[in-house]
Amino acid sequence: MTVVRALRMIGGAFVFASVLLGMFVHPNFYWFTAFVGLNLFQSGFTRLCPLDIILRKAGVQSGSL
Repeated sequence: MTVVRALRMIGGAFVFASVLLGMFVHPNFYWFTAFVGLNLFQSGFTRLCPLDIILRKAGVQSGSL
């Protein structure tokens, strides 16, 4: 698995889980959804993503899709 695929999978899982938590537990979990979306948005402009750095240090291989 490459860093790009791992980022997409983890980002999607975080959004999905936070939406479910917002629906069934407490609406304040939607703030986590907004945080993940904002982080993805800013990383598109700055090419800086904290999870990308963490995954690379954990040894996930770089590569294309």
